[in-house]
Amino acid sequence: MSDERTGDAIDYGGMMHDAMRGLVARVLRQVAAEGLPGDHHFFITFDTTHPGVALADWLRERYPEEMTVVLQHWFEGLEVRDDAFTVTLNFGDSPEPMEIPWAALRTFVDPSVEFGLRFESRAAEDRPSRPRTAGPPAAPKTAPRAKPPAIRPASGTNVPADPPTPKGDAEVVQLDKFRK
Repeated sequence: MSDERTGDAIDYGGMMHDAMRGLVARVLRQVAAEGLPGDHHFFITFDTTHPGVALADWLRERYPEEMTVVLQHWFEGLEVRDDAFTVTLNFGDSPEPMEIPWAALRTFVDPSVEFGLRFESRAAEDRPSRPRTAGPPAAPKTAPRAKPPAIRPASGTNVPADPPTPKGDAEVVQLDKFRK
C-alpha cells in the first residue's frame, strides 16, 4: 500500500485508495467465510499488466491490459491476503486460478445495490498533483459511469457476454476530485 506522507504533504488520496481497497478486502473476506448473501455479486476490474497478477497465459493474451471478472454463480478457492486475493473462476468449463494484488484493482462494483468504487492506477497516484488556488474546495462531481464489464457469467461460467443493463444511476466514487 502507499506511504502516508509524500514529501511535506499528507497523501490523503493514497490513504483513501488504501482504505477503499481495505473495504473490498473486508467484503471479500466475508464472502470467503459465508458466501454471497442475497443477490449480491461483484464485477472486479483489474490491470493485467500489474506486477503480481497471476493469470493463465491464454487469459493474459486475451486481456493484455485490463480484465473484468464476476464473482457470482461459480467461483471457488477465494482467499484474501493482506497484499492480494486469489480465486478460481470457470471459463467455458475450464477452472482457472488467478491472483490479483490489491494495487491492481481498477473498479469494484456490486450492481445489486448500485455500489461502485473506482481506483486510479499507482502511476496516476504517483504523479505530482496540479497546484491549486486557495479557497474552499470545489464540490465533488459524480464520476462518469464505470466502463461495462468485459466478462459476465453465462450458464454459471465466466465467458464474454453483453454487459448488464444498469438499474439506474449508480454513484462511482473517484478520488481524484479530492486530491490537491
